[in-house]
Amino acid sequence: MAGQENKARTVQGVVVSNKMNDSIVVSISRFIKHPKYKKFVKKSTKIMAHDAGNTAGAGDTVTIQEVAPISKSKSWTLVSIDEKAKI
Repeated sequence: MAGQENKARTVQGVVVSNKMNDSIVVSISRFIKHPKYKKFVKKSTKIMAHDAGNTAGAGDTVTIQEVAPISKSKSWTLVSIDEKAKI
């Protein structure tokens, strides 16, 4: 189907762990408004993503994209490394 754009979700996050082979753990942070107190609270989610060449390091800011399930815990893949860690 020519001309159809990709509708997969993409998110940005920080790599927390890269100790596995071809896998990284990415932490996604977001601000939500508390329903009762109306204060903005920081929430975070950890997502396992596929990193084919073991290119991302801990502390890097990356963009990941949702794909078909790769394994039991991985259904995201690394799209790009936006900023390398300053270590």
